Order: sequence, then structure tokens, then C-alpha cells
Amino acid sequence: MSVNYPRLHLMDHPLIHHKISMLRMQETNSKDFRQLVNEIALLIGYEATRDLELHDAPIVTPMMPTTGHFLAKNVCLVPVLRAGLGMVDAMLELLPASRVGHIGLYRDPVTTRPVEYYCKLPPDVKERVAIVLDPMLATGGSAVAAIEFLKKRGVTRIKLVNIIGAPEGVKAVFEAHPDVDIYLGALDEGLNDHAYILPGLGDAGDRLFGTL
Repeated sequence: MSVNYPRLHLMDHPLIHHKISMLRMQETNSKDFRQLVNEIALLIGYEATRDLELHDAPIVTPMMPTTGHFLAKNVCLVPVLRAGLGMVDAMLELLPASRVGHIGLYRDPVTTRPVEYYCKLPPDVKERVAIVLDPMLATGGSAVAAIEFLKKRGVTRIKLVNIIGAPEGVKAVFEAHPDVDIYLGALDEGLNDHAYILPGLGDAGDRLFGTL
């Protein structure tokens, strides 16, 4: 399956590949899994924020006046519950002034389609750059739905940050939302009959929160 999309940013940093390999290992416990998700999200988040626009403003250093460069637009972090929560703290380290919204979706075990159960976003979300966070991009159903919720609330600049993805999910997101950039730590082979990513890492939410 072709994944040649100009808005797909596939990470090539050795530290990201190293930490993702540790994340995949079945013997990695919940505590270490959470720490690795945090570290990987921080590294991918750095890349995902590389093109945020700046504006100039005068400042004064202890030595002299000069020009400072500041973010031109505020950010809203939007974790997809529940696994996306594992990425929030890392992104807040990078962007401490961000607001945080939450979108709750679960995958119907029969249809594998996303079902919404919660959506709470800042009232000024349409004025912000929205960064959707979810460790896994499998079928793409949850990501497509989350992005759609944001667009319905007037958000025009949206980024999607995932740790591991499948070609099927990437394709689904770009077919539905070709204007969204995806930042992906690793692109895996595909999905099994139950729509789990192969080789993947299992259920990210269960491994994050110890509910295996």
C-alpha cells in the first residue's frame, strides 16, 4: 500500500527508533511503558512543532533592547481518550501555555468503528493550532472522527501525532482530511483481522494503565 503522502512526517531519529523498540517488547511493564511513551512523545512533539509560526516583538535583555520571537498562535492539545493521555505531559513540557481538550472514543469490537462518548474542548479552540494525540493509528477511524469534531468547532490548523501507525490508518486520515499533517514515529506492516497493528505493541491503553 502506497504511503507517499507529502503531509506524512515519518520520524528517522535513532533515539525514537530505539525507544519504540523498547516500547514494543512484551516484557516492558506499565511504569516503563508510560515513561517511554512520554519520552517518545517529547521527541516527536519537537518535530511536530517545528513549523509553528512566530511573531516579532521588542524585548530588553540585561544588556540592550532587541527583538524577540514568540509563537504567533496558541496551541490546544487534544488527547484521544484514553491512550492519548500518556502523551499529554510530554507535550506540556514543550508547550506549557497550551490548553488541553479531550475527545473520548472507543472502538466497537464488532464493527471496529469509533464511538464517541465524550468531547470537551476549550471555548477558544478555533483560534488555536490543535494537536491531536494518540499513540496508535490503526484503522484511522478515531483520528478521522477526532479531526472532524475539531473542524466542526471551527479549527483550521490541525496536526496529528502518533507513535505507531498502519498504512491503512494513514490512508484513511489523508482521504478524509488531506489538509492535516501526520507526525508518525514508526510505520508498521498493516492490520490483523481484529484491526490491531502488526507487529505493533498490543493495546496501548491497557499497557499504559495496567489493565491487561
